[in-house]
Amino acid sequence: MREHDADPGLTRRHALGIGGALALMAATGLSASAALARRPPVTGAGLRSAVPLPPPFQVPLPVPPVLKPVGTSGGADRYEITQRETAAEILPGVRTPLWTYGGTFPGPTIESRRGRPVTVTHRNELPVPTVVHLHGGRTPADSDGYPTDLVLPGSPRDATAHPGHGPGHGMRDARAVVTTLTRDYTFPLDQRPTLLWYHDHRMDFTAPAIWRGLAGLHIVRDDAEDALGLPAGPRELPLMIADRAFAADGSLDYPSLDPTLTRRPGVREPYLAGVLGDVILVNGAPWPVHEVDAARYRLRVLNASNARHYELEAVTDDGRPLDLVQVGADQGLLATPVTHRRLPIAPAERHDLVVDFSGVPVGGRVRLLNRLGSGRAGDVMAFRVARKAADDSRVPRVLSTDLPVWRRSDAVRVRDFSFRAGRMGGGHGWLVGGLPFDPARTDVTARLGDVEVWRLVADVHHPVHLHLVGFRVLSRGGRPPLPHDAGLKDTVSLRPGEAVEIVTRFDGYRGRYLFHCHNAEHEDMGMMANLEIV
Repeated sequence: MREHDADPGLTRRHALGIGGALALMAATGLSASAALARRPPVTGAGLRSAVPLPPPFQVPLPVPPVLKPVGTSGGADRYEITQRETAAEILPGVRTPLWTYGGTFPGPTIESRRGRPVTVTHRNELPVPTVVHLHGGRTPADSDGYPTDLVLPGSPRDATAHPGHGPGHGMRDARAVVTTLTRDYTFPLDQRPTLLWYHDHRMDFTAPAIWRGLAGLHIVRDDAEDALGLPAGPRELPLMIADRAFAADGSLDYPSLDPTLTRRPGVREPYLAGVLGDVILVNGAPWPVHEVDAARYRLRVLNASNARHYELEAVTDDGRPLDLVQVGADQGLLATPVTHRRLPIAPAERHDLVVDFSGVPVGGRVRLLNRLGSGRAGDVMAFRVARKAADDSRVPRVLSTDLPVWRRSDAVRVRDFSFRAGRMGGGHGWLVGGLPFDPARTDVTARLGDVEVWRLVADVHHPVHLHLVGFRVLSRGGRPPLPHDAGLKDTVSLRPGEAVEIVTRFDGYRGRYLFHCHNAEHEDMGMMANLEIV
């Protein structure tokens, strides 16, 4: 894809609304250095809840239940999940309607062993079509959750007349595979042990569907990781961080143009850059607290927010920061641990961390803070040290030896992609290489087994996600990667005006996949592209 200039019709009001350094330069004539000096900490606009919010660190941290398979024969595990509406008490004393996997938010966690296939039968009892994507999974194309491979609700007769059953913006997709009521998704899981997550990926409506609750965790394990001695059992905590806002009736507030999520995609103009909530949820609870031993804990952190970025810091009540020892990234264990005091995490990124509470006195508290947030968005959750305890866990100096080694010289080609605002269908959109998403167009064709270098350039914050493959970050702004870029990733955070180089090998399966911005509002407004592996 060649780069296209920013749309000349972009008004100053739009430029300021999207917080875009490059758009701001185009609209005002600012120099590059002046514009980039004004980089905002986030991209998006905030909603304000209309119900009283609880004080922080009062609600206990829930841990999503682990789903039991309905069958384990033939060397594979089989699961069933029903997508359905329910109501839950997220804020104390308030009932909130949700769309859920299995009746809970987050959905149930699936735990798998490396190389043991899993089939998940999803049944759609929601009032809209759905698509399931296992984010980070090395998955055949027919189970990857392409946005037009819909599961329609109701009977076949209802499905033909159901609104919103096709791609939005007047597009049609001749290759779409549409089913009614149920669909089997098969995941070979021939991949490194890591934390994955599954979420809705329907064309044009991913953002509001995730916002309403369609997200859950999937953990892959193997014997080598089990033998490392990392904290385990109750001392391994999955933490799905997501921001939300609440309307006066207790429902989740979201600025959809069409609240039915069936006909007209998109959000109201102030929120075109992304929707930010004023309540920080962890595992579906507002600013929770968790009782811990004075020992090491493994925190499997996912940023499941639509658009909010976080910079995490763990601080005792007397102001002492604790080390965040990173042992893994999106696609599994690092080669060696990396120690952080503050750690940024963009939408869809995962960080596998070890935090040692042994130096905190019994009764002491450690707050997990968001240094990019203001007001209530600056708090995430807390840990209260309840007791002294034995701890035989460790963090080995060598975590893994199976990380791929791809050199720049191995690349058979280099591609350039711009991620920036533009016009789409007569309105505002978010474009890859100057083009909005079209399922009928092939944007990139890559040969199975080829190594490529991709150069990604952003106007505002864009967390860019590749389906199927992991990648390594080669550079940022012509300089070496940052410490949090270590390991094998599937999502990379581009900051305003920044260029990032990544290297990957297209292996696993042939077929049609995607790459896109994981700011979910950007994704719904055109910032996706097709990747055909042949």
